[in-house]
Amino acid sequence: MVRVLGLLLMLFSGTYLLPLACSLWYGDGEHWDFVAAMVFSLVAGTALWVLTRHAKRDIKPREGFLLVSLSWVLMAATATVPLMTAIEGLSFTDAFFETISGLTTTGSTVLVGLDALPPSVNLWRHELTWLGGMGIIVLAVAILPLLGVGGMQLYKAETPGPIKDDKLTPRITQTAKSLWTIYFALTALCAVCYRAAGMSWFDAVCHAFSTLSLGGFSTHDASFGYFNSQTIEAIGIGFMMLATLNFSTHFLAWRHASLRYYWQDAEARAIFGLYVTATTILTLYLWNHGHYAGFGETLRHVTFNLVSLATSSGFASVDYNVWPPFVSLAILLLSAVGASSGSTGGGMKMIRTLILFKQSGKEMGTLMHPNSVSVLKIGGRAIPPKVVMAVMGYIHLYAISIVVLTFLLLGSGLDFMTAFTAVVASINNAGPGLNLVGPASNYSVLTDFQTWVCTFAMLLGRLEVFTLFVVLTPTFWRD
Repeated sequence: MVRVLGLLLMLFSGTYLLPLACSLWYGDGEHWDFVAAMVFSLVAGTALWVLTRHAKRDIKPREGFLLVSLSWVLMAATATVPLMTAIEGLSFTDAFFETISGLTTTGSTVLVGLDALPPSVNLWRHELTWLGGMGIIVLAVAILPLLGVGGMQLYKAETPGPIKDDKLTPRITQTAKSLWTIYFALTALCAVCYRAAGMSWFDAVCHAFSTLSLGGFSTHDASFGYFNSQTIEAIGIGFMMLATLNFSTHFLAWRHASLRYYWQDAEARAIFGLYVTATTILTLYLWNHGHYAGFGETLRHVTFNLVSLATSSGFASVDYNVWPPFVSLAILLLSAVGASSGSTGGGMKMIRTLILFKQSGKEMGTLMHPNSVSVLKIGGRAIPPKVVMAVMGYIHLYAISIVVLTFLLLGSGLDFMTAFTAVVASINNAGPGLNLVGPASNYSVLTDFQTWVCTFAMLLGRLEVFTLFVVLTPTFWRD
């Protein structure tokens, strides 16, 4: 396992080449920071690999969970180097929060003055979200077999959703490559569309990275409000919607050149239905309260910010923190269910919500007809009882985590709305919360302890709760 961890760190060192090239192109003077970070990651990885290079064996499921957890933590730790050297006075706590926020595609930030950051540092933040979107481990799965390392256990430990055994292709390596090919193509197309709509190439690339990853980072403190463009917002909505759908569905639609796979996807239908319904209700509510001059302007702002939060992206076009709590809290809570499994989104995923609703209906049917036998199906596909039980266990841990972490923040002195929404936004990888951590502010207002609580919540959400919690149980460490 240590050998594979070393290989992952060695591979991660190559990710510094893009911001290094950016620094040299713009002449922002930060190139040596990225050289130092690249060397540090490469040396650390090489040392781990050399010490264990003769220990070659398949990764067991238990080791896969530990390896994925350690990989995310160590890669985030090495990624702090250019931030701490480039930004004067930035502590390790804040730098680690920023890198974990990027890699988990949360999009929360503790940085102020994003518009004035060196271009290479801004690009590095956005590259982290892009790498974390499809999953660094999924990328590694496509490469590790070339080095003699099997990747199935890593893939199953890192990928989101309750059903993880499905493969698009006979070989898991080819599956990972196919997903990354689609991800890269959509990112490139998004960047071109942003550029055509008026963004600079730099802004277009950075925002394409954080749009397809649903990471929510921006090069400007005002996020999408900086551009104040309906066209740019419409492009953002379109690509966020694509990113929140299962990339397996994109693969099937592309392979067979047919859009019918989107309609056949039960999650996709539920997500579109949820977005249309919620947008209609919240727009009418906000319009009735006269927050904006006209219905069209109300619809514009509700649609963009609802899609942004529900997909767990976290971009903002306006300060929705000043909206009535019914609206702002509703769009934040949608981040729990607004993304598909197999997408770059966070939260507990729509598939789990559908399974819970179906199971609830099944239980009520059993109460009325005790002797009846029914099979739980989603989209015509039978869901095994073990998956239903796993979903129920996940939801329990997910809810308990929100309660416990909220009380930790309350005990540290935060008000309820800030504490609760900070935890919800972090565990759903959605970015901004409300009140003190709303879209017009950021997480720099938190103490170090509060920052670490939110950092843990982000990692917990990105690793689907079980992956991280199983490593923390005493049973995991017993032979």
